[in-house]
Amino acid sequence: MPTEVAPVPRSVRAAGALTGLQGVAGVGYAVALATQSGHEHGPYNALGTAAYFLVLSAGVLAASVGLLRGRRWARTPALFVQLVLLGVAWYAFGSAGQQLAGVAVAAFCLAIIVLLFTTHARAWAVGAGPYDPDAPNQD
Repeated sequence: MPTEVAPVPRSVRAAGALTGLQGVAGVGYAVALATQSGHEHGPYNALGTAAYFLVLSAGVLAASVGLLRGRRWARTPALFVQLVLLGVAWYAFGSAGQQLAGVAVAAFCLAIIVLLFTTHARAWAVGAGPYDPDAPNQD
């Protein structure tokens, strides 16, 4: 059993930090919903939605922590979140008429996707050889 653990590429750690920002934003949204409860449709609708977003955000934060700690399992949930949020960006840009928000969300998600698909990040994800941060790019 090998005792040597491959270091985590910087791009994976950066993607973990950016994914963490998304999780924190989700928690903030859940708190905002919970504090706005009682308006329009009654408290249960807002509190239920807040709880739903809190659970989702906890999952996003778990993926973020996993990436920051170098856990390979966290890459797939982080990528899944980005793909889902690209759909949200598409809706914001088109149907919702919020072009600036749509472009900002899409750019943020695409940055994370690119970080998780760099050469070193892909090699790290499949455990192919040791990652050397000082080695020249092998692209």
